[in-house]
Amino acid sequence: MSFKVPNQYRIHKGPMGSEDSIGLCGAFEIYGMHKNQSAYFYIIATDGEGLGQGWEHVSVHGRYATGAEFTPNWEVMCKIKDLFWDAEDCVIQYHPPKSEYVNVHPHTLHLWRHSKTRVSLPPKELIG
Repeated sequence: MSFKVPNQYRIHKGPMGSEDSIGLCGAFEIYGMHKNQSAYFYIIATDGEGLGQGWEHVSVHGRYATGAEFTPNWEVMCKIKDLFWDAEDCVIQYHPPKSEYVNVHPHTLHLWRHSKTRVSLPPKELIG
């Protein structure tokens, strides 16, 4: 199991810019398609060190080439998951209790994995 970053998509300039040498944290921009429209996916990745307390985290925000924002769909999140984690890593999208819900960035979804704790899964027959 390993967390990785696709440095070919790293943002190097501007307020979110960083160099590859920073390691497993940073901001990334990926161009692709969403619902047959040209789109950009903006991603923030953190490796779980420091304040993350072991939680690897990737947030994904969508914006069409026209400038309109959108929430990434399941297929997009699966592709992003595979860029940052291995195929056999279990990564989770949480739905917290309403009293703890925070929506700082509309149209942004989050992927989480704790680097030191294996998450138990329901029976395989019930997942799909």
